[in-house]
Amino acid sequence: MDHLEAFQGIADAHDGNRAAGTSGYEASADYVESTLAAAGYETQRQHFSFELFRVLIGELSTGAGAVSTIVMEYSPSGTVTAPLAAPAGAQGCAAEDWEGFPDGSIALISRGNCAFSAKSLNAVPTTGISQAAGQALLTAMASGTVEADLVIETSLEEVETFNVLAETAQGRTDNVVMLGAHLDSVEDGPGINDNGSGSAAILETAVQLAGVNKLNNQVRFAWWGAEEHGLLGSWHYVEDLYANDAEELDDIATYLNFDMVASPNYVIGVYDADESTYEAPVQVPEGSAATEDGIPASGLFTGADGTKTPEEVALFGGTEGITYDPNYHAPADDIDNVSMEALEIMSKAIAHATLSLAQDTSAVNGERSAGKSGKPHPQGPLPTKEQPAA
Repeated sequence: MDHLEAFQGIADAHDGNRAAGTSGYEASADYVESTLAAAGYETQRQHFSFELFRVLIGELSTGAGAVSTIVMEYSPSGTVTAPLAAPAGAQGCAAEDWEGFPDGSIALISRGNCAFSAKSLNAVPTTGISQAAGQALLTAMASGTVEADLVIETSLEEVETFNVLAETAQGRTDNVVMLGAHLDSVEDGPGINDNGSGSAAILETAVQLAGVNKLNNQVRFAWWGAEEHGLLGSWHYVEDLYANDAEELDDIATYLNFDMVASPNYVIGVYDADESTYEAPVQVPEGSAATEDGIPASGLFTGADGTKTPEEVALFGGTEGITYDPNYHAPADDIDNVSMEALEIMSKAIAHATLSLAQDTSAVNGERSAGKSGKPHPQGPLPTKEQPAA
């Protein structure tokens, strides 16, 4: 909680946020680095750049008044005064949907059937409105021409940011246990749950781990930058290793991620690597299921914008029918809207998982480690299923 209080103070002093590329993020990184240095760690900043998209103006109005809008990411700027028109295909996904569409009109299309990006390619600049507002406009269009004014002003600039990395001095460097949490917030708020909570939890884990007198496996910590802009920091880390030191990727025994572990209407969630609950949309990397099966977690999560079910209320308490974090990506994601109960549960789980793996990853990858020397166990790795023990 001391770390979360510090992150809140940083946001308060820096325009209310800790977003990547801002002074709030710089100050958050300074705090992490100074805390780690006091515990005896050496830290590293891994720099990278990204394109930062900002919406400066997003307005849509008709004779009936202004319509609330959400400008689509990477929409160009533009000002249009023209009648509204609906394409032949309501979703606007296919080329034939646009046959006969009157040139120069503002297209009103429905969500569904394809990604928003596919729709946007057919008509830019692009903004989104609620379904209720869209239905009201369609009703008005049925009675006659509806003139509209659309004003969108956006900017796109290259911004430099960085990841913060630190690792223990003890343990095997060819069997590394890695923990990560993104340090940046969205620009709309301080991000104390998302993801000050994960950042604080692994920070305190690192501080406490520094006092352990024997670690068999090295533990590496990462505070990712620009996660809120598309997981950019962690992508950069992996791509950099792949391009410059691919062998080091094989030295990472397992990775544990912690993104939001203090949601006010929380669940106690474990990443489902073995797909026992949900089928994964991608191929699950080898070792992930073993991580989930062999230790408490391969990642922990107390929930974001999903809705709490009656079954989850029975398990964890809280309120049915509202989101796990009603303040997700909002200014109210602050120190007053985190669950200390969830934070305590998850912090203990993170500490337990980290120390367990720092001493033994055999349940994950069959590797047994001998201790401070950093050498493999003299008996070698555990036998595989294909090669049973004698």
